[in-house]
Amino acid sequence: MSSSFIIGQYVPGQSVVHRLDPRMKIVMVFLFIIFIFLANSWLGYMVLTLFALLSVVTTKIAPSYVMKGLKPVWFLIIFTFILHLIVTKEGQVLFSIWNFDVYSGALWKGLEISLRFFLLILMTTLLTLTTTPISITDAIESLFQPLNKVRFPVHELALMMSISLRFIPTLMQETDKISKAQASRGVDFRTGPVKERLKAVVPLLVPLFVSAFKRAEELAMAMEARGYKGGEGRTKFRELKLKNADIWIFIFFTAVLILFWMLRT
Repeated sequence: MSSSFIIGQYVPGQSVVHRLDPRMKIVMVFLFIIFIFLANSWLGYMVLTLFALLSVVTTKIAPSYVMKGLKPVWFLIIFTFILHLIVTKEGQVLFSIWNFDVYSGALWKGLEISLRFFLLILMTTLLTLTTTPISITDAIESLFQPLNKVRFPVHELALMMSISLRFIPTLMQETDKISKAQASRGVDFRTGPVKERLKAVVPLLVPLFVSAFKRAEELAMAMEARGYKGGEGRTKFRELKLKNADIWIFIFFTAVLILFWMLRT
């Protein structure tokens, strides 16, 4: 399970995307997500998809590794597509399966929503694959720095998000270990009625929650032992500075968004 779940993991590298300023990456991903929901034509989706695929290639991370890591998400994408085929009754009838009519509007809407979901997950995953949790924390804190004037806990919020991302792969590994341990004791998670499967999940969830609370307590004690008292008065070992490469990449990204906007219907 852990080997096929890459959301929240970081893959070291020296690619252009890895060296890009984390603030710039967060802003670009945020804008990309906004424009995903503004797309209303196949040409617009094609531009966004080509940019996403170019980003995957630029990271120098094997595309097979990225797609394999998104395997747990494919179920939701396919389920979303099938759900739209069943619910949406717009357009002309294209064909029938088992006396069930599939409409052209349902096919388009299913493909549209599924593609949106895929691009959203892909770009956010690339962000975590190419950016360390510490860099994400520093970037979020820097971007929301003006909110400190209204006494908003920016540092604590950034730290909380960073720790959450860091613990996703850790909890997945823990889940994998516990499930294998329970399976060796004869617990079956995959066969039998739904009611029996739900009962079988209980021996998995209880030790997982116990382990998560234990890790949280150990982390809190470690932070206290190192004198952590919040972000006030703290200095940084690594200062974030924009480079010429960051500006040129953002200009290219802006050009892609302008092209996308021109292709909207």
